[in-house]
Order: sequence, then C-alpha cells, then structure tokens
Amino acid sequence: MENPHEAEQAVLLERIIKNVDKCNEAIMEMNHCIKEFLDSSSDVHIAAQLFANYSRNVAYNLNAVKQMPEPV
Repeated sequence: MENPHEAEQAVLLERIIKNVDKCNEAIMEMNHCIKEFLDSSSDVHIAAQLFANYSRNVAYNLNAVKQMPEPV
C-alpha cells in the first residue's frame, strides 16, 4: 500500500528543487553582470586615482609657493 503523503512530499520536493535551480541560475547571471560592470568600471577607477593624485600634487605645490619668501 502506497503512502499518499510520500507522493505529495515527492511532488513538493521536486518543485523546491526546480525553484532552487532557477534561483541559482538567476544568481549566476547576476554575478556575471556584476563582473562585467566591475571590469568596465576599472578605467573610471584608474582615471579617478589619477585626478586625485593630480589634485594632491597641485595642492602641495600651491602651499609650497605660498610659503616661499618674497624676493627682495
């Protein structure tokens, strides 16, 4: 004699497995998109670092010029 609960549990377990597979595929796609975004934004990050260094150098040189004694 078959257990009716066992059949119902098997169907529910199959649905859970399908949903987990779909969720896993969605997460893999999201990870791929995030990786593409990070790869494409690396140039922007490098440019931002260059401008930050340039800004620090300008500020340092302006302060150095201000502290120079005036010529007589």
